Amino acid sequence: MSLRISGRLRIAALLLVAAATPARAEWFQREEAIMGTRVAVELWSEDAALAARAMDAVIAEMRRTDELMSTYKPESQLSAVNAHAFEGPVEVDPEIIDVVARSFDFSRMSNGAFDVTYASVGHLYDYRAHQRPSKQQVAAALPGVDYRQVEVDRARNTIRFLRKGVRIDLGGIAKGYAVDRSIGILRGLGIEHAMVNAGGDTRLLGDRLGKPWIVGIRDPRNEGRMVTRLPLEDEAISTSGDYERYFEEDGVRYHHILVPGTGDVAREVRSATVIGADATLTDGLSTTVFVLGVQRGMELVSRLPGVEAVIVDKDGRIFYSDGLTPPQ
Repeated sequence: MSLRISGRLRIAALLLVAAATPARAEWFQREEAIMGTRVAVELWSEDAALAARAMDAVIAEMRRTDELMSTYKPESQLSAVNAHAFEGPVEVDPEIIDVVARSFDFSRMSNGAFDVTYASVGHLYDYRAHQRPSKQQVAAALPGVDYRQVEVDRARNTIRFLRKGVRIDLGGIAKGYAVDRSIGILRGLGIEHAMVNAGGDTRLLGDRLGKPWIVGIRDPRNEGRMVTRLPLEDEAISTSGDYERYFEEDGVRYHHILVPGTGDVAREVRSATVIGADATLTDGLSTTVFVLGVQRGMELVSRLPGVEAVIVDKDGRIFYSDGLTPPQ
């Protein structure tokens, strides 16, 4: 199935970068497991030493971001915030301040559909152990889900929680941020053709030597299949799906994307893919659109210049934003 596209394109997410690698020595690739996901970089260079240095720099940047912003590493600055920010302001790296402040932009534009404090309830889930909180536990933790309970002081680089029980998780935006930083590093080294992917977030630098990158959006219920393919260049794309971290119980799927207002799992769609100019934008928006659902999600996308979306709803139906032409 193919898709003809009008206007600017962009894409990334739990997607497949479906471009066969030419049998040419100038293409270089590397993969690592970082930030709880698969991180991949592919680039073109006529200098093998430069290519190696560039890929090293991308991997190092991903690890650095993880060390700062992981909620799974007790020594990270974000873990320190969650442990102590109700007691008083916690000083953090300015980058964390920037990412948290950017997350608030998504919260405001979506009336709270995107909210990094979802973790106040989200941390009660254990997807590996197939454990979920009771209704009573959700009700007790839900008052902590409110981004307005997080006070950011840019002058002092501090974060303070105004309510006990508040926790933040930057998983809905940090990978996109790290991808953008990595693309900036590659540009600074003179790389002109590259792809950087972190789980569901991808950014493409240039084209694939005269041809577009062909990016496939996976079928949420069939890992080996794609719902559509898109030719892209110099774009970012992110996909949020209910198949990334989940378990099923009595026929109900419990996944990691929660509705901030209820603390319950978002159930209107199976996946939301957003195409835009940078991966921080598409990362935050893909989660936002997933929570909002088809109608409200597409309404938000239509208000944002240079942004397009593909949504697979709860019944497997596919919806395209106005700037994309569905396959015939």
